[in-house]
Amino acid sequence: MIANLPGIIAVVESGWHSVRVLVVGDVMLDKYIWGDVERISPEAPVPVVRAAWHNERPGGAANVAMNLAGLGACVTVAGFGGGDDEQARLESMLAEAGVEPGLTAVEAIPTTTKLRIFSGNQQMMRLDTEAAPSPSSAAYAKLLKSVSTALPTADVVVLSDYAKGVLTEAVCRSIIAEAGKLGVPVLVDPKQRDFSRYHGATTICPNLKELSAATGEPFSDIDRVLAAGQAALGSLDMEFMVVTLSDKGIAVLRKDSRLHAPAVVRQVYDVSGAGDTVIAVLALALACDVEIETAVQLANLAAGIVVNKAGTVPIQREELLGALSQELALHMDEKILPLKRLVSRVAMWRSAGDRVVFTNGCFDILHIGHITLLEEARRKGDRLIVGLNSDESVRQVKGPLRPIVGERERARILAALSAVDAVIVFNESTPLKLIEAIRPDVLVKGGDYCEEAVVGAREVRVWGGRVELIPLVEGISTTRLIARTGPKASSRLTSSTVMA
Repeated sequence: MIANLPGIIAVVESGWHSVRVLVVGDVMLDKYIWGDVERISPEAPVPVVRAAWHNERPGGAANVAMNLAGLGACVTVAGFGGGDDEQARLESMLAEAGVEPGLTAVEAIPTTTKLRIFSGNQQMMRLDTEAAPSPSSAAYAKLLKSVSTALPTADVVVLSDYAKGVLTEAVCRSIIAEAGKLGVPVLVDPKQRDFSRYHGATTICPNLKELSAATGEPFSDIDRVLAAGQAALGSLDMEFMVVTLSDKGIAVLRKDSRLHAPAVVRQVYDVSGAGDTVIAVLALALACDVEIETAVQLANLAAGIVVNKAGTVPIQREELLGALSQELALHMDEKILPLKRLVSRVAMWRSAGDRVVFTNGCFDILHIGHITLLEEARRKGDRLIVGLNSDESVRQVKGPLRPIVGERERARILAALSAVDAVIVFNESTPLKLIEAIRPDVLVKGGDYCEEAVVGAREVRVWGGRVELIPLVEGISTTRLIARTGPKASSRLTSSTVMA
């Protein structure tokens, strides 16, 4: 389990919004064509792909920026573009995602693009368009000027090196030195065999193959490669190194210690972009003073989410929070949730294909009518959320002498039921705000209502959900149960027989 998981969830929920990140590196435009292969070309022994769908996404350093923005950070990205249509589309997509694009246009050099052609889940071909000549010294000077302008307001810097020419040794040393003077941590995703250009960075995050190439140790001998990485820390002037190990997880290397965080087991659909997600999460975690050993566990969880997607798709904060909530639920069986956490958990349920059911009520003295309602509601979908009127809300609805049982006790009792997956307490007289935030697939109420009188019915139908009315158990209600205790108690309550 991730250390201090509730605290980490709080950091992800709110702390990352205030983090300003500067990403510098090789930005790309990833293009995708999906189609079907039904025949072999008569011109050559190659499959003919009949294109059915086209898509474009930011890639490379731009994908790192997209991950950071998706996680809630304020992001600026600097790099080279070709001053062409591809650069314009890339900048437009970045800006739409909330990333501030600070790309330096270089004439006669195209924006780096990667076109991938798929049939079903199989990648058939990749076609790269990238710079042949090196950018001029004036282009590098302009790039460094834009970086120097952004650095003073940055909380953390990510150097995303895809070996396309942006992060030369001079550029790396200049940025790392300037960031060091300002006390800004620098994380590097390296692609060069010689790590010395990253000297003085806070950490570098190679994968095992990259570390093998840099150290000269055989890729097949993981222990020797990691030991060589530990030995290199002194000459690189770094306290630690983070090494991604594909399906084996992530290792944190210190001079005298080694931590291995196993991968989160998920179905692997596409590993492209997973490294970008890892360094984005690490950067935000370190900017918020999260220990690196905890940060890598968080990054592992995030990587497990993105490898389940096709193509280069950045992670979203709600997805990570949903996975964290699932982790917390596994260890704490927590069901009583505030709204932010509930929305995250709903996102996790939906990503698994679950249908979400919502019902609400006072549930003052739990009886067989309530149990029947909740069990039937649960059968209408895969997950049941119960909106519970707070004590103040009950008084608004039922009068000053209710509730009999306090909201904390009522919530705990509901959470103990196997039919209930989550409980949320609300203060308003109706649960409309909750319903709009959760957007349930099914809205359930007792059979004493008509559909048009159900709060939220219209809204649920708008987004494609449905309303279900469940018959009440005859002759059972909280008011009647209270009345049985005697005429004195009965006289203090309203004559309503609506199931509370």
